[in-house]
Amino acid sequence: AGTQPEICDFLGRCLCRSGVSGLQCDSCQPGHHSFPACQECKCDDFGSVENSCDPSGQCVCHSNYAGLRCDQCAPGYYSYPSCLPCQCSPDGSQHGVCEPVSGQCPCRTGVAGQRCDRCLSAVSSFPY
Repeated sequence: AGTQPEICDFLGRCLCRSGVSGLQCDSCQPGHHSFPACQECKCDDFGSVENSCDPSGQCVCHSNYAGLRCDQCAPGYYSYPSCLPCQCSPDGSQHGVCEPVSGQCPCRTGVAGQRCDRCLSAVSSFPY
């Protein structure tokens, strides 16, 4: 149950609308998804391998990127569009996934630092 082509040329070849292809205008062109609508993939230039996606619209992401369009950092990376590795301390952090914008790792009690790699001092150093 595909869509009917708008017009055919004098040889009987279907002339498909924008984003649609196939002998019977029954599939999406590369870089498009969701037949019969055939919307552009719009994959992110930084995060995607190329501007192509699967039929659902999921772009192919580099390993440190995620999201439908590869436009955010994958878990374990932060600071889009750079998507740098978190590098959380395995001993001081609760888990190795940091906050996606700042890169702050979730520290265990008594531990500090962006990577959770420093002990908190027991005595405050505030001047009185």
